[in-house]
Amino acid sequence: MTIKQASDWASEYLRKNVTTSNISYLIQYGRIKKIGINGTTQVSRQELITYYKSYNGHRELSWRDQLGGDLNWALSFDQYKEAETTKHVHRLHPYKGKFIPQLVEYFLDSHTDNFKKETCFKKGDIVLDPFSGSGTTMVQSCELGMHAIGIDVSAFNSLIGNCKVTKYNLVDVQTEINRITKALKEFLFNSHTLDFEEKLLQALYEFNNKHFPGPDYKYRLKRGEINEDKYGAEKEKEFLPTFNKLIKDYKIKLRQDKTDTFLDKWYLQHIRDEIQFVFDEIKKVRNTDTKKIISIILSRTIRSCRATTHADLATLLEPITATYYCAKHGKICKPLFSILKWWETYTKDTIKRLFQFDRLRTQTFQVCLTGDSRTIDILKELEKKSPTFAELARKQKIKGIFSSPPYVGLIDYHEQHAYAYDLFGFKRKDELEIGPLYKGQGRESKQSYIQGITDVLNNCKKFLVDDYDIFLVANDKYNMYPTIAENAGMQIVNQYKRPVLNRTEKDKGAYSEIIFHLKQK
Repeated sequence: MTIKQASDWASEYLRKNVTTSNISYLIQYGRIKKIGINGTTQVSRQELITYYKSYNGHRELSWRDQLGGDLNWALSFDQYKEAETTKHVHRLHPYKGKFIPQLVEYFLDSHTDNFKKETCFKKGDIVLDPFSGSGTTMVQSCELGMHAIGIDVSAFNSLIGNCKVTKYNLVDVQTEINRITKALKEFLFNSHTLDFEEKLLQALYEFNNKHFPGPDYKYRLKRGEINEDKYGAEKEKEFLPTFNKLIKDYKIKLRQDKTDTFLDKWYLQHIRDEIQFVFDEIKKVRNTDTKKIISIILSRTIRSCRATTHADLATLLEPITATYYCAKHGKICKPLFSILKWWETYTKDTIKRLFQFDRLRTQTFQVCLTGDSRTIDILKELEKKSPTFAELARKQKIKGIFSSPPYVGLIDYHEQHAYAYDLFGFKRKDELEIGPLYKGQGRESKQSYIQGITDVLNNCKKFLVDDYDIFLVANDKYNMYPTIAENAGMQIVNQYKRPVLNRTEKDKGAYSEIIFHLKQK
């Protein structure tokens, strides 16, 4: 069938509208084979049937039913594995609410297709992200040969973004990591923490093998032969005397003396001591760039070492100071008593990712500024960081924006990295966040959000070329962006509705967001 015939056939077969663009997407992304006959593109009916019956095909149809026929499945990027959506430096540090790099690439690069009819950016252009977050737009701009300016109200977010795009002396980074790791191991040798953990792990191994035997236990759970809550609680209580004896034998101190800060409350005493030890060692590093990237490694490490259950890592209910039944793993688990394992894992991973990005980066400028995008003088602040880049931006102006503004009432952006603010002593500016979780999603919050995003656009457009292009990624369930565009003297010239498949939240239901393309009115 031709693409038009396939569109008509699929619409009848599925009893819903299937456009020629939908069929073109299936060809372009290798879902079905392209057959060229007499210069025309044709497809196989049987391949279409096979696709629509497959998992991805079924999910696409199901999500279209729930989210609307205007869902652009080409922007789902479902062909990419997680390792590709978190490639190289994009996974240097956890961050809630970031978009995947492929989405940035799609709109910034030079390709066109059935959905993206024109290119808006080219090599050498300057791209602005006024809600820089973890720096995804800056990283992809660097990869694509474009300059980029990020702005974020959070000092820690700016640190993450700048660390991702910095060009390092990797030999120096590795040398300092080796020095600090050696010092940490000597510190641990004197504290007996590793001996304690070894004994605890052995006791847990024997206990879990006896009471939670591999596949058999999970099989019986699924068949309803075991009451998980009751059985888990019994075995948790049964193992506790063994744990308490080891704590006493090795003189392990669990809680800290105070709970005033995040670091005081959410870290066991031995973990807290190790964090401070490594932080003091990092202060001895002479090279500023090396010091910053190793600080990010420490931050990533301590995030993984919070005293919480495996099931509560994202929510943090109550600090855990003893062994517990873990529903996620179906056995008795323990809190962490040392950062060494995660420190060694993340140092190796970081070096590998920096090396990978080194081979892809271009000779371009990328800088993230710390400030309020509603009021910041971009050129003035850029001058302080990079006079050469500031001069280029002054002459050339910024071509446009690619950014994902915060969603109203969804995330407290400072609070998600509370441990880092405590450790590094950054000043928190929660009150300057636009649409934070703690302000909710009421009428007043929505009005404040509209005003905040409008103010950002009005401030930033002063630094843009006249024929600018702005792309904003938003889940606009309250339909605020038409008002925002109007208030900023802009018009929405196009919008792309995409399914969001790669979410980390427990809710894996149908979910979409819109990429709004704005231009001067």
